[in-house]
Amino acid sequence: MIARSLDSLSNIEFKEVDLSKGQYLYLARICEQPGMIQEKLAERIKVDRTTAARAIMKLEEKGLIEKRDAEDNRKIKMLFPTEKGLEVYPFIMREHAHSNSVALHGFSEDEADILLRLIRRVRKNVEKDWEYVKKGNKRSY
Repeated sequence: MIARSLDSLSNIEFKEVDLSKGQYLYLARICEQPGMIQEKLAERIKVDRTTAARAIMKLEEKGLIEKRDAEDNRKIKMLFPTEKGLEVYPFIMREHAHSNSVALHGFSEDEADILLRLIRRVRKNVEKDWEYVKKGNKRSY
């Protein structure tokens, strides 16, 4: 519920910079790690390759990112933010900081640190399961 609520808010607020449906996540990661390849980006965001390809194509069409050939292998396309994408990135980060501030309102610094550590543990658990299933395995219930 928290993730969906924050995602919904972001999608509404990012309309003014022509981003929607989680595209801001892709742009933020590309700005943070210029030169990342599509497969690594999909893995980092935890989406399938097709979903990532669609989002990347839309970001490219909007002039927010560009693909460049890797120097050692022209088949590999590296992703870079454009100047326009770099201009949007601070807006994304301000929204992120504001959402964090709202979410952690009333928490002490120690409580926020504890929560972050616990969420990271949950993420690691879920990532293991996600990777297991993405490799074609079935979970036992």
